[in-house]
Amino acid sequence: MRDGSSTHPEPTSPKTTIPGWRLILSDAGRLWASRERPFSPVATHAGAERTVDADSLGALRAETDRQETFAREAEEQAEQAAREQETRQAPASEEREMREQQTREAPAPEERELPERKQEIRERETPEREQAGQVIA
Repeated sequence: MRDGSSTHPEPTSPKTTIPGWRLILSDAGRLWASRERPFSPVATHAGAERTVDADSLGALRAETDRQETFAREAEEQAEQAAREQETRQAPASEEREMREQQTREAPAPEERELPERKQEIRERETPEREQAGQVIA
């Protein structure tokens, strides 16, 4: 009845709306709500339901709230797991980066020789290079 004597609020009144959800009254008198936008893949995979039903508007509101909370918690847990994964990977990547930097900064094998050995090699090679015309003053 829509003459104002009904105990049910009008379908378009604020009392019958759930933000973000489309309400449906089945032919059998059951109330359904379908979320206007899908949940994220993370929330859906965790089990959040986009369409729910109930016997009363209050129960339907409670169920849509439950689904929203469930989805939010699933997304927060996924974000936390991602942050923890990054934290676990960071030391390994930092260690790898340090090794790579040490490799770049490491002296070439010929530069690792002792200074005395370097001087000896220079003294021995200098006359040979002078003869070949390779010494640059």
